[in-house]
Amino acid sequence: MGRPLRIEYSGAHYHVTSRGNERKDVFKSQKDREQFLSYLESAAFRYGAVIHAYCLMSNHYHLLVETPRGNLSQIMKHINGAYTNYFNVKRKRCGHLFQGRYKAIVIDADDYAKELSRYIHLNPVRVGMVARPEEYRWSSYLDYCGERKSPEWLETVFILDYFGKGRNAGKSYRRFVEDLIDRDYESPLNGAKAATILGGAEFVSAITMRYVDGRGQDRDLSAIRKLSARPTLDAIITVAETLAANYRLSRKAGIYLCHKYSGATLKEIGKQFGIKESAVSQASSRFEQEMERDKELGTRVRKMGTRLGL
Repeated sequence: MGRPLRIEYSGAHYHVTSRGNERKDVFKSQKDREQFLSYLESAAFRYGAVIHAYCLMSNHYHLLVETPRGNLSQIMKHINGAYTNYFNVKRKRCGHLFQGRYKAIVIDADDYAKELSRYIHLNPVRVGMVARPEEYRWSSYLDYCGERKSPEWLETVFILDYFGKGRNAGKSYRRFVEDLIDRDYESPLNGAKAATILGGAEFVSAITMRYVDGRGQDRDLSAIRKLSARPTLDAIITVAETLAANYRLSRKAGIYLCHKYSGATLKEIGKQFGIKESAVSQASSRFEQEMERDKELGTRVRKMGTRLGL
């Protein structure tokens, strides 16, 4: 199986996560977490990393990071390498601390930065570590809400500017995050194409053409193939219309296939079908459940994917 494709360029934004080997804890004390944050700081000052958001869990972490110098590999080698060395020396152990390579998804920051920051800050709530995000000190949430002085290396302005200026921005951001507490919601990362790019169809196409097309037949080949040809919304809908004379059924199939394969944003798909963004995910999920119950329907829809070259 091919490894995740690495795309690096100046000004790229990423969601980055790394998990402990065998899912074991990588943070066992307050000192561990403080030490890891010190490596985020040195990555910012030494390698130019812009850290927009973070959350340190027990056996993994999440980062929203920007690379003005196009040097994500260098940044992550420093962070994971320095922390592994610290952890191993402290506990008199050797070997890998993290499970394989870190996972990095390049994102369209204008469309997804604020949504991913919310996802990152709600991690401790989602797994039941705390009831509310402000109760967890090992994320950047308190910095966004203005409840503590942000370190110099943490950049909150880019995302907070979407919510206004000054203290009102922090209050609006808090409401934005709290809106999803106690609610089921789909991870924005589920929309990533080939576990590599998160953005609308135009963004995925632009990044693919500039940084993926023409790459050699290397270990990243499977990811490259997944990105090489994304069917358009119109092409998918045309195929979906052949499912049945039943308009409602073909429409549901069209929404599902567009959500799953097109690379378009929820907003773009919703506009195509005349529904709200949230309704796209809900309709897609319901149709997937319908296919699980109706095996014949599932087979017919999968054949559509084959016709689309997926």
